[in-house]
Amino acid sequence: MKIGIIKEGKVPPDFRVLLTPAQCKQAMHDFPVEIVVESCPTRCYKDEEYQQQGILVTDDISDCDVLMGVKEVPVSQLIPNKTYFFFSHTIKKQPYNRKLLWAILDKNIRLVDYEVLKDEQENRLIACGRFAGMVGAHNALWTYGHRTGAFSMPRMKDFHDYEEATSFYKTIHFPAVKIVLTGTGRVATGAADVLRDMGIEQVSPEDFLEKTFPIAVFTQLNCPHYVARKNGKAYAKSDFYEHPERFKSIFAPYYRAADIMINGIFWDNRAPAFFTLEEMASPDFNVQVIADVTCDIAPLSSIPATLRASTIADPVFGFDPKTGKETPPHQPGCVDMMTIDNLPNEMPRDASESFGRQFLTHILPELCNA
Repeated sequence: MKIGIIKEGKVPPDFRVLLTPAQCKQAMHDFPVEIVVESCPTRCYKDEEYQQQGILVTDDISDCDVLMGVKEVPVSQLIPNKTYFFFSHTIKKQPYNRKLLWAILDKNIRLVDYEVLKDEQENRLIACGRFAGMVGAHNALWTYGHRTGAFSMPRMKDFHDYEEATSFYKTIHFPAVKIVLTGTGRVATGAADVLRDMGIEQVSPEDFLEKTFPIAVFTQLNCPHYVARKNGKAYAKSDFYEHPERFKSIFAPYYRAADIMINGIFWDNRAPAFFTLEEMASPDFNVQVIADVTCDIAPLSSIPATLRASTIADPVFGFDPKTGKETPPHQPGCVDMMTIDNLPNEMPRDASESFGRQFLTHILPELCNA
């Protein structure tokens, strides 16, 4: 099997790659595959690093059996009659990628989306969610610092690696800010790890609502903290996962108490949003910064203010709850929205190494046995 590692064509470009140079070499040693890499000037691993490992770097990958990337492939770059691996962002029928899905069908392409590669227990086998959560938490505090002027810190992308970031965290003193983190999966776990590394103390949801703190604190919410059955019956996990439309949001106490919200859930289109635009416009909506790592675009979204995905180059926009319109960031009466949809790209080498390790462990053996 001949595998081509494609260059990322989405704009703005993603710097990550499916397999690092060392992982390409390992794959060709351990499996009956040949791997070539499409030349790319923006990739976090340079062409020369692949060549040093004996990997062919080329401008022509049209003879490969399987083509593998990270983010969506532009329609103009799709090669007909091929098998592609990438995150297509079409699973939820996202309107902005409808043309991509039509092109895949029209060009007789076999698409394997990393998002739906799961084991027998429906656990995803390959994901970068932890890194998205890590960068999302960092950016949430970075945004709050810019908004309030209380502290400043570099972006995650400006650190050499996460070890350098953790060293910096030890030098900074955060004000008595209250942070609510939603979710318990990979994204939320990564976000919670960063908040702890920042020295921010975790408290229970009950204490978060009932107590005041002289230090920065965060709480982490599971589903029963923010949804309830419409008919008043007790929450059941299986019921919520199978029939989210039967539930309503009970998140209001947290938006009244929190200064920052980090959204790290997987959201079903049938589930309730955390709050409405009307609630955001009410005087008791206290949240000033929302880091929406989930980044489903409104109106089909858990956060109605997520009007669009922001970018690493321009990470934050403002949202005016009274008009429902975008504004410049850090404006009085508006909420700052950090909605980057490729957050792991701020830690490209770390994320690529983890991504490749999962691929070699879980996916490539099955692909070779197919």
